[in-house]
Amino acid sequence: LSVVKRREELSAAIAEAFRFDDEVMLEQFVAGRELTVGILGDDALPVGEIIPKHEIYDYECKYTVGMAEEVFPAQIPADRAREAQDLARRAFQALKLRGYARIDFRMTEEGGLFCLEANTLPGMTQTSLIPQGAAAAGISFPDLCERIALLAVSQESR
Repeated sequence: LSVVKRREELSAAIAEAFRFDDEVMLEQFVAGRELTVGILGDDALPVGEIIPKHEIYDYECKYTVGMAEEVFPAQIPADRAREAQDLARRAFQALKLRGYARIDFRMTEEGGLFCLEANTLPGMTQTSLIPQGAAAAGISFPDLCERIALLAVSQESR
């Protein structure tokens, strides 16, 4: 993952990306706060905010202790939180996802929300983002695991 700030950096960033795969995706960088919303069945969990030590939530920030702070619930205006939850539910439905997933956003200084990605198989350790969102909703880790299992069984029987 590279963030290109000047045109002359683009070729090097693309070459670096091609070291990892034979397909590369370029997208416009959206500056702002990193938000995440877990979806559990039809319900959106509380919005969380990821505050990385780097400019972006990169591999090092994600997997190195102390390189990112995760805040649940996110300290954002209530209307922005409701909109993020609504957009996350709509993305979940549009992508025809089932069970649980995590939808990540950027919120600009002006409060605009941009969907970054849908994580269709998010981490499920006790310190992962979905369990943190569930905890903010009053759902314990064992209860979360049970709900996910029940969702899988109920969807399998359809």
